[in-house]
Amino acid sequence: MPDVLTMKEAAAWLRLSERSLYELARSRRLPAAQVGGKWLFPRAQLERWLAAQADGPDVAHRLDPPPILAGSHDPLLEWAVRQSGCGLAMRAGGSLDGLAELAAGAAQVAASHLLDPDSGAWNEPAVREILARRAVVGIIWAWREQGLIVPAGNPRGLAQVRDLTGGVRVAGRQPRAGSHVLLTHLLTEADVRLEQVAFLPEPALSEDEVAAAVAEGRADAGFGIRAEAAARGLGFVPLIRERFDLVMERRHYFGEPAQALLAFARGPAFAARATRMGGYDVAEMGAVAFNL
Repeated sequence: MPDVLTMKEAAAWLRLSERSLYELARSRRLPAAQVGGKWLFPRAQLERWLAAQADGPDVAHRLDPPPILAGSHDPLLEWAVRQSGCGLAMRAGGSLDGLAELAAGAAQVAASHLLDPDSGAWNEPAVREILARRAVVGIIWAWREQGLIVPAGNPRGLAQVRDLTGGVRVAGRQPRAGSHVLLTHLLTEADVRLEQVAFLPEPALSEDEVAAAVAEGRADAGFGIRAEAAARGLGFVPLIRERFDLVMERRHYFGEPAQALLAFARGPAFAARATRMGGYDVAEMGAVAFNL
């Protein structure tokens, strides 16, 4: 047999229907690559995958995802990943997207800061829902100050979340971002509807984009973290303290990338950087927030 199999060849070899094989490949549950619109299957890796299925539960032998840290953007985390040489590639997006990529096997670590309004818990309820029946651990990265990023001097005198109504141009985040979920909760608590807020047409895709929109005068305010406001010399109105976690399968917690990152973050350079950036409390960094 050839070293690389087509869909038809792989299905015949595994004695599966092409439809079943397609679903396995699409959900990244076996080794496959899509090249030029066609699915191809490396035979040697398929053999190892098949042998693993016979050895025990799927969880124990699932193929390793790529060394990617997906999910929410955090400037301190971005710096630490680069400085630590941990080998993780960052794919910034929303907290919900990061957990979805973790569930799909497209990332090893997800960064999340999702508040559950009913329980007041951070991240664990969302992880239980999205990563049900998975051996997952949540590691505290930092507590962060979230609030209103405003121009220096706060010319509009914004003091609370309900002040975002009345024509204030607001830099918002994409719907699946933890910051958007949190802002929606705070607006609901203040009896303010989303449609009452004049969000910019295009949502910001990261924390620094929120601060940039305010610094450049495209927005009168944005919802983000103190560190990004400080980095651009902007004003900041604190509203809530949030927990930012790194979520991963337990087996990946013991892997080299995660351990290299956490080891670096226990050092003095990391603590000093967090202090300089402002708005971070890293006293609990590395502590287990939940173990499912």
